[in-house]
Amino acid sequence: MELTWHGHSTWRVAVGGTTLLIDPFFDNPHTELAPADVETPEYLLLTHAHADHIADVGSFTDATIVATPELAGYVEDEHGATDTIGMNIGGTVQCGDASVTMHRADHTNGAMTDYEYSAGPPTGFIISDEQPTRAADADAATTFYHSGDTALMTEMRDVIGPYLSPDAAALPVGDHFTMGPWQAAIATDWLGVDHVLPMHYDTFPPVEIDVSEFEAAVESTASDAEAVVLDGDETFSV
Repeated sequence: MELTWHGHSTWRVAVGGTTLLIDPFFDNPHTELAPADVETPEYLLLTHAHADHIADVGSFTDATIVATPELAGYVEDEHGATDTIGMNIGGTVQCGDASVTMHRADHTNGAMTDYEYSAGPPTGFIISDEQPTRAADADAATTFYHSGDTALMTEMRDVIGPYLSPDAAALPVGDHFTMGPWQAAIATDWLGVDHVLPMHYDTFPPVEIDVSEFEAAVESTASDAEAVVLDGDETFSV
């Protein structure tokens, strides 16, 4: 599995022969790419409807869009998308070679147009090359957790970590709108991941941090995770 960070919360995930793009927002200082420079993925995954997560949806409407039913409907109405999969928290859908499970995020939501448009609850995604299972061979799967915009929540310790077993997680660390470095380090420990990749920082002033604070916070916990700080448009293989 290959994970490419395009800044903020925008990730391209390659699973087998399938590509997925999460939360397209290329107007950020960590990428040199414009949406037109990016090959259209087979699937576009949206965690919630804030502008810094769906600003470039209109450039990828040829992809199959995966989101809550409310957000999928918004993208159909506002961007003319015709191929959508509306799913909900706890569900798993097959997206080519990728198994995609939706989990909740502790955040807010709502798409702002000329009026406030309900976009359903904010979410995160657990992406794996195998269906979630408690079978003895479950460790054979490779799994990536994109938490979306979230606060620290006990579901990371009680559900996502022990039962969905991610190998790597992308967690927001910029504080102010999401977890900051210390809470994200606790999340890392609770999830039991091998690799943690910070996101949602240094995009605009309220989320500017020294990312080394996150690395130090991870080291100070009981976690054995490697903190992997990527440059924009850099790829990490799991």
